[in-house]
Amino acid sequence: MSGDEPTRYPLARSPWALPSAVAAELDPDRHAGRRPKRTVRDWLVDFACFFVAVIIGLVAADSVSGNPHLSRTAAELDQLVGALACATVWLRRRWPVGLAVAMVPVSLVSDTAAGAAAVALFTLAVHRPFRYVAWIGGVSIAIVPLMYWLRPDAELPYLGVVILGVLVNATVIGWGMFVRSRRQLLLSLRDRAVRAENEAALRAEQAQRLAREAIAREMHDVLAHRLTLLSVHAGALEFRPDAPREEIARAAGVIRESAHEALQDLRQVIGVLRGGDGEASGRPQPTLAALDTLVAESRDAGMKVALDQRVGDATAVPAATGRTVYRIAQEALTNARKHAPGAEVTVAVSGRPGEGLSVVVRNPPPPGDVPHVPGSGQGLIGLTERASLAGGRLRHGTAADGGFEVSAWLPWAP
Repeated sequence: MSGDEPTRYPLARSPWALPSAVAAELDPDRHAGRRPKRTVRDWLVDFACFFVAVIIGLVAADSVSGNPHLSRTAAELDQLVGALACATVWLRRRWPVGLAVAMVPVSLVSDTAAGAAAVALFTLAVHRPFRYVAWIGGVSIAIVPLMYWLRPDAELPYLGVVILGVLVNATVIGWGMFVRSRRQLLLSLRDRAVRAENEAALRAEQAQRLAREAIAREMHDVLAHRLTLLSVHAGALEFRPDAPREEIARAAGVIRESAHEALQDLRQVIGVLRGGDGEASGRPQPTLAALDTLVAESRDAGMKVALDQRVGDATAVPAATGRTVYRIAQEALTNARKHAPGAEVTVAVSGRPGEGLSVVVRNPPPPGDVPHVPGSGQGLIGLTERASLAGGRLRHGTAADGGFEVSAWLPWAP
């Protein structure tokens, strides 16, 4: 799953049970700007709102008929306007603001429209931001005293009916705002879940990418040295078929040993890919103590290598730091063998706890012409990343005399 793919949740599997506004937000296939269709729940709620508006209208109509303060014509007009107001309840989802505004003057001339006005005010509080509710709801509450002054109630005193009207309007507004906040909370929780899942997917992809880079770096570090030895000795056999038997036998032995070591290293890397580690594969990772063996192998391959080891106890160096030093020296020797054959390479290692560990591999210019050897430069890039991950630094480049130098510093805690 990529970071921009929508996520489907169990809530979205039953959109008929959700409000259309919520179902539309949970639907990843919805088209922006298109009005959501009413769900089954919407139809049930709309019928319930219409039923409540009609019931309240019928009760108000009966009260209006017996109100001595109203003439028969005014009572009939009140009931007619109330019936039309109840019919407009079906438009509450399409025009919540317009319906709520229209109900403000209607409430002044019709007690029968009280139910429809309450439904319109509730719908406004559910579907629109607070600024609309504040203005329209405030006006609806403010006209309550005027409404009952123009149309006094037949049974309740003026102050009591005004207080009751204000409380009813405030309750309707508060209930609508609660429903709206609950919907917004649901959608915000859904958005958080989507973001969390997408972030988890991105982290997983990043971890996979880093793992692939680490595997590629390890494959290069492990196999490049061995395969270079194979190439050098195989090339010697190819161009010197008349060499003495002893030299041919020694080169063949080095080829066999290098091939064996390369296979062992390859099995180790494959073991790591399958979930194992270096020790489980039977071949522990090389550390600084194995640097002498690496130099000896290079010398057996015909290289001139001078090792300057100034670390008192190589086994005291942390395993991760020693392994990084070993890989740096291994890659530098491999590059020197390819690009400066015949040149004497100097490997210098020094350091102590608290000061860090330094390694410098340097070779002078090659003594003769060197055929072009293709290379991607990924080895040095990988070494730089390896040193950076270990908390150190690595530099490489051409020296003033035309040679090449690789220098690194790694932390060594006291």
